[in-house]
Amino acid sequence: MRFEELQLKPALLRGIQDMGFTALTPVQEKTLVFSLAGRDVAVQSQTGTGKTAAFLITIFQRQQAVAAAWRQALIVAPTRELAVQIEEEARQIGRHLNLRSACFYGGVGYNRQEAALKKGVDIMVGTPGRLLDLEQKGTLSMKGIGFLVIDEADRLFDMGFLPDIRRILRRVPAVEYRQTMLFSATLSGPALQIAREHMNQPEKIAITPEKITVDTVNQELYHVGSHDKVSLLLGILRRDRPRSVLIFTNMKCDAERLSRRLELNGFVNEFLTGDLAQSKRERIINDFKAGKEKIVVATDVAARGLHIEDLDLVVNYDLPGECENYVHRIGRTARAGKSGKAVTLACEKWVLNLEPIQELINAKIPVIYPEDELFLPDKSRGLMFRDSRGARPRDRGRPGDGRPRPDRTHGGRPQGGRTGGSGSRPRRDSRRHH
Repeated sequence: MRFEELQLKPALLRGIQDMGFTALTPVQEKTLVFSLAGRDVAVQSQTGTGKTAAFLITIFQRQQAVAAAWRQALIVAPTRELAVQIEEEARQIGRHLNLRSACFYGGVGYNRQEAALKKGVDIMVGTPGRLLDLEQKGTLSMKGIGFLVIDEADRLFDMGFLPDIRRILRRVPAVEYRQTMLFSATLSGPALQIAREHMNQPEKIAITPEKITVDTVNQELYHVGSHDKVSLLLGILRRDRPRSVLIFTNMKCDAERLSRRLELNGFVNEFLTGDLAQSKRERIINDFKAGKEKIVVATDVAARGLHIEDLDLVVNYDLPGECENYVHRIGRTARAGKSGKAVTLACEKWVLNLEPIQELINAKIPVIYPEDELFLPDKSRGLMFRDSRGARPRDRGRPGDGRPRPDRTHGGRPQGGRTGGSGSRPRRDSRRHH
């Protein structure tokens, strides 16, 4: 089915065509038949399937069809990165519409966000904590919300935002005065409870692909000792020469240290964690999207809501503890039908996470046995790195002995969501490396 068949507003259709969208994805086709008619929907769909466009098109098309008092839309997302991504797509699809959108998240000051609210906002996208903060201060009102979207619901609940979601649901108008759309990777537990208690007889839609991981992702698994992981990673980067690569670690401190090790071995890169200042996070993401940065080392803060065109390679430097995160990580590549590659390094510290991942994807990740030549000399081997707080790493034994030590760092809840591990912003801007 093509978008021209939906009888959309000409200005909205122009925005869709400007984005290069022609045919509807399965989730769009199954969702829009109900949502464009004003029905509530609870949709089970994986990331990268086009669900953002589905709820934005619904909002843009129906805003003039409801009473003026109920035309404002609120979109709730689990992370700052996803909120920014949604608001950016809203601007692009709605570029020919006379509508204002704004993004609200923690980690930055209130002045700019409050100024946007004073001017008037038709589409509000934000993380739960900041939205409730602004509402409590009296600068953001939820009384005129006619469209409510809860995106990545499962992730919101995993991050401990269920109480905040319930508070938002108590502050928006009653179900008969708003259209609610919920999107989640799974429709079970809290998601179904929200649908029963706070939605108006929602149509439940499940888009379940035959394979959770897309066929266009070429997956490889390497079993390697922790002391040789950097050497093998260097060899893979040198062999594949990717134009862009996203490397995932499980902990913030490990992302920072791996970034430094790569630089010492000649691979210019940036690292992305939840502790970086918001301005720097946005700069790194924008540079990565624009191709100015080729390599980014990240925690799972980047696993959802980060859309990079033509991302060549995803590397799981650490096997994720939550098996769903494996799907979300490798889903950063091979988007919109394009091909991509995902490499996973399974060391003794994280290898127990492998079996649950393979059970989830219902497949064995192909194992590659590397030749000795693939292990490049690691110029950082044996060096002790202090993290950006000045502390020495605690997850290493003697240099090169390969015996992992538990990292006794403590996770916290930054505004806009929780992420695992510890670490903070490094002072690296003074040595720009282009």
